[in-house]
Amino acid sequence: MAKIKVYSTNTCPYCTMVKDFLKEKGVEFDDINVSTDREAAEKMIEKSGQMGVPQTEINGKIIVGFNKAAIEKELAQTQ
Repeated sequence: MAKIKVYSTNTCPYCTMVKDFLKEKGVEFDDINVSTDREAAEKMIEKSGQMGVPQTEINGKIIVGFNKAAIEKELAQTQ
């Protein structure tokens, strides 16, 4: 099973959309709130070079924003 992390904030509507999308698909993920975890925010920026959220990490690959097609593609490769 894929190791999935969603880097998000409480006020980001696209973060909620990513998490709801994954839940609908029955996919487990770690929700990492970068607005309260400074160290996680720094790691996220280091990995992607981006400060925006959401960022979804699937087995080490970063997808910035709510990109259903890219998320589904990565999920399909992990099954």
